[in-house]
Amino acid sequence: MKFSELVQNLNIDTDRTSLLAHPECDPEVQGIAPIDQATRSTISYIEGAKFAARLKTTEARVLILPPDHGLQRQATERGIAWIGASEPRLLFARAIALFYQPWKPAPEIHASAVIHPEAQVGEGVYIGAHVVIQARVRIGNGVCIHPNVVIYPDVQIGDRTILHANCTIHERSQIGADCVIHSGAVIGAEGFGFVPTKEGWFKMEQSGYTVLEDGVEIGCNTTIDRPAVGATRIGGNTKIDNLVQIGHGCQVGGACAIAAQVGLAGGVNVGNRVILAGQVGIANQAKIGDGAIASAKSGIHNNVEAGAIVSGIPAVPHKLFLKVSAIYHRLPQMYQTLKELKKNPE
Repeated sequence: MKFSELVQNLNIDTDRTSLLAHPECDPEVQGIAPIDQATRSTISYIEGAKFAARLKTTEARVLILPPDHGLQRQATERGIAWIGASEPRLLFARAIALFYQPWKPAPEIHASAVIHPEAQVGEGVYIGAHVVIQARVRIGNGVCIHPNVVIYPDVQIGDRTILHANCTIHERSQIGADCVIHSGAVIGAEGFGFVPTKEGWFKMEQSGYTVLEDGVEIGCNTTIDRPAVGATRIGGNTKIDNLVQIGHGCQVGGACAIAAQVGLAGGVNVGNRVILAGQVGIANQAKIGDGAIASAKSGIHNNVEAGAIVSGIPAVPHKLFLKVSAIYHRLPQMYQTLKELKKNPE
């Protein structure tokens, strides 16, 4: 499509977005690419001034740029068609959707699928090979269930949700509309509940259930456990990466982002719009306030206030962590100074 068509298809608000002042420049756009791999027929983007050097070398002839007059002037001088946006990455994500749509099979029920007669299946549903759907399961309209998925009894799945191959949904789990659960994920399995006794460990049955609200996405091989009583809940529009462990009874708010290898122990309460970077660990019953951010590998043992940014093990305010890190690199020198002071105290 032409640049002018691209702008139209993106439904850009031209009152709030600047466009190239080059009416004679209307290049063909055939695809998308990262800035360092772009060609004359692809669109790419630059998020900020720190990527300015790439603007000098890119072969792209269409770019999405931030509201930076210097970058926009450079693009114009190079004859690059551009769109100025306050959130370039977001607009680029919308552009991707114009050129790529994930594969989705047409509605059908494969002959090898095993569906209990008490299960209810909505309209326009795809059920792949060797899927097992047990008693009293309710599946909404437009759901896509890829091969080898196993759904235990009394599960509810909302409209248009996608279950990728080999994921498992345990009993009584409730999954909202427009959710995506990737391969190998396990939703609603037993929480790690054992009571110590003189003879060893007594198993506490996990009679609760797991709830995923609308728009939740779960990465590959992530596990979300059900509790002994009550519910483990993931709020609407929260996105969880691969290899994440959500313990029994956790309450995760809406619009959170949880990166790979994060671990939440039982009973953790996470507010809305929280970001947990890779390998963050949170101890039992800790509470994370709305909008908080934990940087990679943070070990959180206590509550975190709303809006706070924490780092380190144990986690401390990020600014303090940076100061401590700066001192850490000077420890050998400081230790040597201390040894000399001990030798020569005067």
